[in-house]
Amino acid sequence: MAQRIVLIPGIGEVTLAKRRGSSHLRLSVTANGRIRVGLPHWTPYATGIAFAKSRQEWITAQLNKHPQAVLINGSLIGKAHRLHYIDTKQTGSKIKTRITSTTIEIRSSLAYDSPKVQEKAQIASERALKAETINLLVPRLASLAAQHDLVYNDVRVRKLTSRWGSCSSNKTITLSYYLIQLPWPLIDYVLLHELAHTIHLHHGANFWNGLERLLPSAKKIRKEIRHHKPRIEPA
Repeated sequence: MAQRIVLIPGIGEVTLAKRRGSSHLRLSVTANGRIRVGLPHWTPYATGIAFAKSRQEWITAQLNKHPQAVLINGSLIGKAHRLHYIDTKQTGSKIKTRITSTTIEIRSSLAYDSPKVQEKAQIASERALKAETINLLVPRLASLAAQHDLVYNDVRVRKLTSRWGSCSSNKTITLSYYLIQLPWPLIDYVLLHELAHTIHLHHGANFWNGLERLLPSAKKIRKEIRHHKPRIEPA
């Protein structure tokens, strides 16, 4: 897949992604505010730009549905990290970030709510979430699999913004690193959901019955998790 990121006035940053097998244009706006135009591999990028411009009103409406949270000083990111803004008392726009096992430091002379600082804080927070997911959820997945005698081949941690996880036909489980922010009962629901797909690679009755055998409260949690989106949700 080939892709290009462009800045369209009045819209913002748009990812143009060419994919073999696609036969039409597809526009999407994720819960995290990412704008993407899918294109057949033979289509010029200019066509994707023109398509996005023609749907500007729709894009704006979608972005307004999911305003990005402002990351403030002291926000809890994931299970273990606190966000700290440090004023460097220097002029200029240089922004430095540092992530430890418990903190995300953003050093800048700019105000914490300036777009540039927020962008850096967002990127650093996502790095922290990915590290937490690898350190906490990957072992948890292995533990649940062993507990229920289920087998998967591999696990990957990615930035998924439209779902919490997935399971491929070769039993590779992919987890969104935004998942680590959810309460533990909801996290276990997602992990067991993907493990259930190692047996039933669909969402038919057999799958849901199998998931409820693994987790009797699955139906209740399924309703609860709909109130959350795969995006940064600072506490």
